[in-house]
Amino acid sequence: MKEKIRIGIMPYEDYKKRTMEIAAGKRKRKADEPRVWFPSIESAMQVLSTKNQKLLRTIIDKKPDSISTLGKLTGRNVSNLSRTLKTMERYGLVKMTREHRRVVPHVSARTLEVELDLSTGAD
Repeated sequence: MKEKIRIGIMPYEDYKKRTMEIAAGKRKRKADEPRVWFPSIESAMQVLSTKNQKLLRTIIDKKPDSISTLGKLTGRNVSNLSRTLKTMERYGLVKMTREHRRVVPHVSARTLEVELDLSTGAD
């Protein structure tokens, strides 16, 4: 597990433009730039809600051996939990591994650092 993940908030169109510039060699990705990007503060807060922060802490503290076990620990429905974890995995916050026919969740970092550039987006 990494100690820290930097996440950024940038409108999708700006992110797409930035990504295309990097792919075309017109821009270099800086070492300290976020690797995880949300299109809005609202989307970041939805994924990082209080309920989901508690979920991440449970994974860190209890180290469940499956999504089913995590569901029992949190009282959350396994299908909803699976959907939430897939979203978190898409953003790089969680990694899911297959171990003995089970899917095991792992938190990617203990700390999230947020970068918000106020010169982009937010019309």
